[in-house]
Amino acid sequence: MRKKILVSLWITLLFCAISFLFWQNELKYTLPTPVPKNYHAVAMGSTINLGKCWITNNKPVFIHFFNPDCPCSRFNIPHVSALIKKYGDQINFKIVVLNKHKDFTIAEIQKKFNADIPVYFDESMAVKCGVFSTPQAVIMDGSHRLYYRGNYNKTRYCTNADSNYAQMAIDSLLQQTKSPSFDALALRAYGCSLPKCTK
Repeated sequence: MRKKILVSLWITLLFCAISFLFWQNELKYTLPTPVPKNYHAVAMGSTINLGKCWITNNKPVFIHFFNPDCPCSRFNIPHVSALIKKYGDQINFKIVVLNKHKDFTIAEIQKKFNADIPVYFDESMAVKCGVFSTPQAVIMDGSHRLYYRGNYNKTRYCTNADSNYAQMAIDSLLQQTKSPSFDALALRAYGCSLPKCTK
């Protein structure tokens, strides 16, 4: 009888440990990121003041909000790298690193994406664009009007071609067609919360 109780306890403990690891590493990132209490919404079509150091050549601007410690950010690095490679001559890609706990160099971030693009550590840009989660994509037209702010894909690894939201927004902007209408999975933030970039 005692042996059965010990085996039952051990199985229960093992199940709890596996459940906790699954929650920590997978399930909690499928839930929407909580909207901060002091969040100031930025409407689509708003002009974003990028400041002098962000001045571009009238091309659209794509800002990738990235936290190297966020699992969701790490999972979509290959997808973002592919977007940079495909559209880099038509769009000004920029990366904004949002992490308050570690120092990263520009070269380290560029190496992760295998791309020589501008990297910033400007947390105020997230506020300007209405971003409170990583990873997030922000796309502006050549006049710096907010065209898209949202997720890359409904899957963590960006493997579903039918929900490549950021890429769909890029294509519609470049083709000057009507902006696609996206569902909540595209526009509701998922991932790691700011400012600490935890869930």
